[in-house]
Amino acid sequence: MPEWKIPLYKIYTDDEDLNLVTKIIKRGNKWAIGPEVEQFENAIKNYVGSDYCLTLNSGTSALHASLLAYELGKGIEIMVPSFTFISTVNSVLFVDAKPTFAEIEEENLGLDPELIQERISDGTKAIIPMDCGGLSCKIFEIKKQIEDTGLILIEDAAEALGSSVKGTKVGSNADATIFSFTGNKVLTTGEGGAITTNSREIYEKIKLIRSHGRIDKINYFNNPHESNYQGVGYNWRMSTITACLGITQLEKLDKIIKMRQENANFLSERLSKHSQIQVPKGNEEYTHIYQMYTIRLPNKTIRDKLHSHLLADGIFSKVYFYPVHLTDFYKKSLVRNQVFYQ
Repeated sequence: MPEWKIPLYKIYTDDEDLNLVTKIIKRGNKWAIGPEVEQFENAIKNYVGSDYCLTLNSGTSALHASLLAYELGKGIEIMVPSFTFISTVNSVLFVDAKPTFAEIEEENLGLDPELIQERISDGTKAIIPMDCGGLSCKIFEIKKQIEDTGLILIEDAAEALGSSVKGTKVGSNADATIFSFTGNKVLTTGEGGAITTNSREIYEKIKLIRSHGRIDKINYFNNPHESNYQGVGYNWRMSTITACLGITQLEKLDKIIKMRQENANFLSERLSKHSQIQVPKGNEEYTHIYQMYTIRLPNKTIRDKLHSHLLADGIFSKVYFYPVHLTDFYKKSLVRNQVFYQ
């Protein structure tokens, strides 16, 4: 592995992270299903303004659990962007549904609200817009486009905890919203994820789905009696130590975001002097937290030359996102007459 002069990202940490994790380790018990898990969930829901929050072991599990909770499955279609991380689309296949790709718009790089209606078919039952690189999609415009369709709206905000739209934090604007806390996120716990929702019914379903279909009135590991299993579930819980990192990271999230915004402004001020470079930016309505700092260039040739130049100089860079519908697996597995393949 090369040592990069400038890595793609750095994790901000301080003594508070170490102290709380050390405290739990020294406690010697409740490393799983400790009270800190619920504490982290409460902190997230209060931060984003949702009624409920549940943590899981990854953002991918959060997507999968959301689709299961809404009973989305075989024989239906779910609209997704192709310009996204692959788990957005994979989660649709996990429940044996069919992903239908729709185009993105150029400002926020989220699903284009103006093109959604033409992609809705009789089989479409849900839509999963994605918030790209720390900037929300046009979620309110998307909601308006589907308000009379009955479609379920699940926002993939894996990269966007802390961003906001028109003064409203991402996490309370859809039927359910998922977040990821993997290593390159603004708030990271190494691995981890969460779901926020305003639906009590969905909240209760996901509690079962993430923990073997089991109803836990008390901590399972402190329960001397037979457990009550209500259905098929998974082992998708977040560990106590992971939740502790989440608690301390969330406490300084706004500070971390401010640092990222200052760094982004520094880069944009300089790069915008080059006419061929389009820098990322938010505006008064959309707060950008810069989970990624992504520039756009006139064409693939220039982009790839710059990418190679940066790597050669020890500066880590990456092309995001490679369209999902062009990956080997999806080219082979999806119906070829979709508009994206024409």
